[in-house]
Amino acid sequence: MRNYDLDFLKHFSMVIAFLMAVTLGLILFSVYLHDALPQEVSPIEAQRTEGRIAPSGAVFAGASGEAAKAAADAAAKAAAASQVAYGGTLDGAVIYDSLCAACHKSGVGGAPMLTAAGLGARASLGKDTLHKHAIEGYTGNAGVMPAKGGNPALTDDQVKATVDWMLDQV
Repeated sequence: MRNYDLDFLKHFSMVIAFLMAVTLGLILFSVYLHDALPQEVSPIEAQRTEGRIAPSGAVFAGASGEAAKAAADAAAKAAAASQVAYGGTLDGAVIYDSLCAACHKSGVGGAPMLTAAGLGARASLGKDTLHKHAIEGYTGNAGVMPAKGGNPALTDDQVKATVDWMLDQV
């Protein structure tokens, strides 16, 4: 081996030893920091974690399970009732004035107006057909009826009550 090869190996070995010392120093410093930082989880983060890993359903068993299931069903019905349009009223006049009048007073989109010529002609189809068209929506030659008047929060009973009210007005 030549002398410059030995010099290279000597310098290369010193660089490697220096990098190993720096790496060891960084490892020891990270261990120190890890031990120095608080290990306590914030309550907000704990709540987020609980929300993420919470079960999506429940199992109800035995007598206590029946009571828990009944309470859960009641809560679900109450939540669903709060989502019903117009407070769940079955007063056709209120729903008509709030939603239906926009089209049925002016005949927009071929909507029959509350006259004998308008809605009276459609009454010959029968209440069941009119209820079905109002609930499910209808597209025909005479015009377009969006499902539930364009408000999906209406219940079927509310739509039927409004159609019945409209027929009574003709």
